[in-house]
Amino acid sequence: MSEIGQLEASSRTHVGTGAARAARRKGLVPCIIYGQKLEPEAITLDFNIMQQQIKTGRFYTTLFDINIDGQIIRVLPRDIQFDRIRDFPIHIDFMRLTESSKISVEIPVKFVNEEESPGLKRGGALNIVRHEIQLMCPATAIPDEINIDISGLDIGDSLHASAVALPDGVTTTITDRDFTIVTITSPSGVTSTDGEDDDNTEDDERADDETESEE
Repeated sequence: MSEIGQLEASSRTHVGTGAARAARRKGLVPCIIYGQKLEPEAITLDFNIMQQQIKTGRFYTTLFDINIDGQIIRVLPRDIQFDRIRDFPIHIDFMRLTESSKISVEIPVKFVNEEESPGLKRGGALNIVRHEIQLMCPATAIPDEINIDISGLDIGDSLHASAVALPDGVTTTITDRDFTIVTITSPSGVTSTDGEDDDNTEDDERADDETESEE
């Protein structure tokens, strides 16, 4: 898990469209902190700092301690509103957290040991079905990424959620099926080790996708 970010904020005593525009003219981003059955708290954060944080690509999975006039609130970013023309942040929502909080987040997957995959050695292609996995994580233990070992995959093989080792306390949010994360597909003229081609695997993937689109 990444280090907890530190942000300096100011309370926002005036809310509404006019007040938000005035804050933006001063180089600030209007934000709201909500959750834990407490009243929402309106704040502003420095625009340049938030731009840098958002560009890291890990903004939604990074915990922050926000200092508001000496009061520290631990939060997780949940939503960003961008300007439709210039594509910069105009409002950010943060959710309050406690040590016992569990939250749903999308975590990127990283495939390791590709050089040891029999299927890739034989010219197969890595067909990534999911670049991220929706996980339920303790707020204090959000992983940066999930490493997935594909060293044993041959052409025609698939790797499903049940085969992925998750950190303690972390579970997938999809529990009604063992969804596919990656497959090894064959190039033209190459067959799998059992003499069958990838048609069945591809059919399984299409079925998975159709099921997800219905949900």
